[in-house]
Amino acid sequence: MQPCVQRVKAATFLLACRARPLYRPQTFRASFRAFQTTANCYAQAAKGAPSDLEKRISAIPLDRFRNFCIVAHVDHGKSTLSDRLLELTGTIAPGGNKQILDKLDVERERGITVKAQTCSMIYNYKGEDYLLHLVDTPGHVDFRAEVSRSYASCGGALLLVDASQGVQAQTVANFYLAFAEGLELVPVINKVDLPSADPDRALEQMQSTFELDPKKALLVSAKTGLNVEAVLPTVIEQVPAPVGDDSKPLRLLLVDSWYDNYKGVVLLVRIFDGKVKAGDQLISFVTGLKYYVGEVGIMYPDQTPQNVLRAGQVGYIHFNPGMKRSQEAKIGDTYTTVGSEKVVKALPGFEDPKAMVFVAAFPTDQSDYQHLEDSINQTVLNDRSVTVHKESSEALGAGWRLGFLGTLHCSVFEDRLRQEHGASIIITPPTVPFKVIWRDGKETVYQNPALFPEQDLNRQKVQELHEPYVHATIALPEEYLGKVIELCEANRGIQKDLHFFTATQVILKYDLPLAQLVDDFFGKLKGATKGYASLDYEDSGWRRSDILKLQLLVNKEPVDAVVRVVHRSQVERLGKQWVKKFKQHVDRQMFEVVIQAAAGGRIVARETIKPFRKDVLQKLHASDVSRRRKLLEKQKEGRKKLRAVGNVVIDQKAFQGFLAK
Repeated sequence: MQPCVQRVKAATFLLACRARPLYRPQTFRASFRAFQTTANCYAQAAKGAPSDLEKRISAIPLDRFRNFCIVAHVDHGKSTLSDRLLELTGTIAPGGNKQILDKLDVERERGITVKAQTCSMIYNYKGEDYLLHLVDTPGHVDFRAEVSRSYASCGGALLLVDASQGVQAQTVANFYLAFAEGLELVPVINKVDLPSADPDRALEQMQSTFELDPKKALLVSAKTGLNVEAVLPTVIEQVPAPVGDDSKPLRLLLVDSWYDNYKGVVLLVRIFDGKVKAGDQLISFVTGLKYYVGEVGIMYPDQTPQNVLRAGQVGYIHFNPGMKRSQEAKIGDTYTTVGSEKVVKALPGFEDPKAMVFVAAFPTDQSDYQHLEDSINQTVLNDRSVTVHKESSEALGAGWRLGFLGTLHCSVFEDRLRQEHGASIIITPPTVPFKVIWRDGKETVYQNPALFPEQDLNRQKVQELHEPYVHATIALPEEYLGKVIELCEANRGIQKDLHFFTATQVILKYDLPLAQLVDDFFGKLKGATKGYASLDYEDSGWRRSDILKLQLLVNKEPVDAVVRVVHRSQVERLGKQWVKKFKQHVDRQMFEVVIQAAAGGRIVARETIKPFRKDVLQKLHASDVSRRRKLLEKQKEGRKKLRAVGNVVIDQKAFQGFLAK
């Protein structure tokens, strides 16, 4: 009976297996295919039905793409014109936030553009859709690198000129940069609605300076919207379409990058050939690192995901897993798909901008050191032109030596630390690097003036001392020419060129020491010309100079927080300013405090803070004069002993007050 029951159970089990098999090879292979990498899973999740926007973009051929930027001097209306163009194409609603492409608080407060911003637009012209890519660039000379990078992704540029100000220094610099890149330039005269506007003068300046045809110029008012509708048709007709081929292997250029707390480093790229989509594996030509693409999209005006980016487009990419270190994103790098490295030729990159101005930064309270360090690191993630090195000071404690592209760049960075992170910080006055050529042929560049060699060492081991110069271009009205020449000569300038590009406008070119330029030269220039002059400059290399290290001494002890390398002709003037100002912030002591400025082995200025004095003659009423003299001499001897052993305790608030602008 038992064997029969077992046979029945076995037969029942086989029937069940045939009805629903426990193992099928096909099912296993399908399950294995579904088990893929994280990046592919992410790509499948991101890939969905194309949106209406993407359908419109995919229907636009490459010959109806236009990539262009807006370049101008500071405050000529670039961001306002960008707003009008975005409203005209329906990218943003009319009457919304002003300067939509200026993302930073400091940009909105100051009314300037610090970082180049991008946006894609769709514009219907003569019944056909065109994909337009706009780049709003900074206008200040400190951010010239942002402008040059923007040119690499564009085929043309709107050269914007204020009708009331005319051609200014940065207008000239931007023109030559765009001309060198071979961009098609469209002249635009803005602010024609102002009572002080003189568009005829501006057109004459553009013709005489740049040889641009005045008949092709557009007269607009970005603020009121006057004639703005004529800008985009002109761009479509005059700016050439980008060159590229969707069928070739992927080749893209890294134009810019920024850091996102959730996605990691986000790349702004220009696609030259091929296509890129989520799930592709890319490789960098510079670092050789490989990444899986997590998402691609366009700026419209914010990040708008797309299924694919193709040749001619400018968009963003972030990886999955994300790129964590912003140092891996080398601006100007070329990326392609893995396996195509040997058939794809790298694109020419960009020259890294070099720091020209250096400051020391310290927390006002050393207990805030860690918070300030985190704040600096987070800000640097989105501004990699800043160089950061740790340093310490006996007077101010632990801090950093920061390098910037210019004084405005430094000021903007400081504002971002205070506004975005609530940092409390002490910034020393800006300094520039100096080069020492030793007798054995070696060269050393000193960014920290406290490390600059002393005069005694100079005579023995130093052969030459060099300081950096810049080639400055100043555009100004003719009536202020004399004052500006006096200002440049007083700042050790060497005149190189002077010419009138109109009857009343002058372009003046000088070679100036960079140390003089960062010492509020721009403010002095604006004051001398009532704000009508404009300044542009570029690096002019190193030149031999007679420079010394000027430092502050308190009771013959050097104060490392107050030291600077200056030209010999300025030593006495600056030394007197230092000792007078520092005396105002140092408290009186029980002994005499001597404040001195020393340079080149000699004292160039001195101030003395008298000690608190006890009235030792108070108890004497009708005593002999010898008794009085004896008590005074005894007090004098005590003062000498106290000064010999006493240390001057200088409160940190004294340094804050001295270093305050």
